[in-house]
Amino acid sequence: MKIARSAAVSLPGMVVFALVLESSALAASKDLGDGFTDHGVCTPLSNHRGIVATKDGDGRDIALAWLMDHRGCYELLLVDAATGKSEEFPIPAPTGGDSPFASILSSGGKFYTHFGSHFYEFDPAQRKFTFVHETAPQMAMGMTEDDNGVIWSASYPQSGVVSYDPKTGAFKDYGHVYKQGWAQYQRYVACDDTGWLYFGIGNTASQLIAFDPTTGAATPILPDAERKHGSGYVVRDVNGKVYGHGSPDKEEPWYELYRGQATKLPTPPTPKAKPILTASQSLFHQQFPDGKLLKEFDTIKHRLVVEDPKANQTKELTFDYQSEGAHIMALCTAPNGTMCGGSAFPFRFFSYDPKTDAWDRHKAFLQFNTVVRQGDRWYTGGYGEGFLLEWDPTKPWVDTVKDNPDCNPLFLAEANPDINRPHDLLAHPDGKTLVLAGTPGYGLTGGGLLFWDRETRHAQVVKHTEILPDHAPMSLVALPAGELLLGTTIEAGTGGAVKATVAELLVMDMATKQVKWHEPLLPGVRNYTDMCLAPNGLVFGFADWKRFFVFDPKTRKITLEKDLEPDLGRTNAQQQTRTFVFGPDGTIYVLLSQGIAKLDPETFALELLARSPAPLGPGGDWLDGQIYFGSGSHMYSWTVAD
Repeated sequence: MKIARSAAVSLPGMVVFALVLESSALAASKDLGDGFTDHGVCTPLSNHRGIVATKDGDGRDIALAWLMDHRGCYELLLVDAATGKSEEFPIPAPTGGDSPFASILSSGGKFYTHFGSHFYEFDPAQRKFTFVHETAPQMAMGMTEDDNGVIWSASYPQSGVVSYDPKTGAFKDYGHVYKQGWAQYQRYVACDDTGWLYFGIGNTASQLIAFDPTTGAATPILPDAERKHGSGYVVRDVNGKVYGHGSPDKEEPWYELYRGQATKLPTPPTPKAKPILTASQSLFHQQFPDGKLLKEFDTIKHRLVVEDPKANQTKELTFDYQSEGAHIMALCTAPNGTMCGGSAFPFRFFSYDPKTDAWDRHKAFLQFNTVVRQGDRWYTGGYGEGFLLEWDPTKPWVDTVKDNPDCNPLFLAEANPDINRPHDLLAHPDGKTLVLAGTPGYGLTGGGLLFWDRETRHAQVVKHTEILPDHAPMSLVALPAGELLLGTTIEAGTGGAVKATVAELLVMDMATKQVKWHEPLLPGVRNYTDMCLAPNGLVFGFADWKRFFVFDPKTRKITLEKDLEPDLGRTNAQQQTRTFVFGPDGTIYVLLSQGIAKLDPETFALELLARSPAPLGPGGDWLDGQIYFGSGSHMYSWTVAD
């Protein structure tokens, strides 16, 4: 096979910059005044949310990709597959930080998506957006095209339905047609040859919906007994009918769906799916109309690879795009004196060395939600599947592969489905125990705990039914005498149903993993977002990112509670909050959305020390006299005055 290489013709300097991102790069930090420094973008890359190979109006092969950074989806990128030259088309309506979760390349060659409560049509022949329309909230989880060329979408969170006819320009927003007490995912959507629409929903309780485009009526098909945790599935057959079932369980019955009627089948069908170029945010349609193949489209390496099977030739090109960088998930100090963390999307690890003002960046094993240092190791708990990794900074980085003992970071354990989205990772002061906490898998209610023993290399998962049913641990504090204080959240896993009414504080025995006490001390609280143990034995915490409280572990009472929002605003926020930062002398600092405060452990007074030039997001740690935090895609620090 012949291989030809070609560089992008536009902005070659930027392409060179992109190619060095995986190794080290200078940060060129900027002094912002008042002690604040902007250290730059942690991950200066964007992530695709759907890619298709197609052609433009002149018949040239092009690749189209929805791009997102910390702002959400901000543009459609068009790359010429022969030259690598790129064009960027900003999203023409407000997105609210949202991004595509589904898109479709129609039989007419136009590219569609639906997100941020707007429906979009992009025509590659004209190289422009040709239709935009506001919709009921929020974004399509599934899209399809009917036999008349009409584009359909079914949207999160309450089964919104819209249709658009490219021939006539007719657009219909039917609103939310099937409401539940939890946010729904409609990953599978199909039309029969009479125009009826069907879609499956998940994940709390599966369902199949038949939708009449004439009346706008939505009819659920599955009886309650057949609704299981998981997602309903539908597929359009080339025979004009749609087939579906309500659960991944193979024992559940299949239905033939046609003209709005559902017929239960005695045996599973073997449908031959009608080709429709649609998928989730992972859409990657590779075949160009002339038969060439888009083998690779890499926004990280800025690389595009096109294969010509007829000529037995492969061409590799570089392309460029503008990006404000991926948003930061979490960061903290590592044992080697650097500030490290993770970003999404794309999933990346970053390490900043303040001594050299330089970055080191690597591929991350999924999303680093929670981070902490314990002794000579740095740990992260991640989404999805509630995994735990251990990184040794003294050894070379080796990309994590599960079940490979030679990786660094090393995969230790996972807690799926009891933890899917971690919210806290505690490095216990015993020097050997780590505790991971978070919310459960999609559509589930009640999160657990993962305990890891560094000495025995053993993991133990404790389920929510053994802690407090239908709650999930969100913040953790190690108490004396082998006790663990937990602050819960009543939030369910993504798309799950909230069942508890108020969050609680709990005390668990570390040895037995038994809950010794629990109580809903603060009325109306949904989340205990962060807590810390002060040197005087009291616990300071925040609930719902605004209610400051003082908890006495001896009496198990709240001795003070105050709403900070009127005077100081809310605390910083991310899936792991890390609001409290301790100085070397024991001083307690608090990260607020608008700045940095100091907490007096005796009077409980909070004093705002400095207003930040950027809103504080993911926290937060101390390193060499500075407090580091994230905001959007940037890492900042504030120098603590002597």
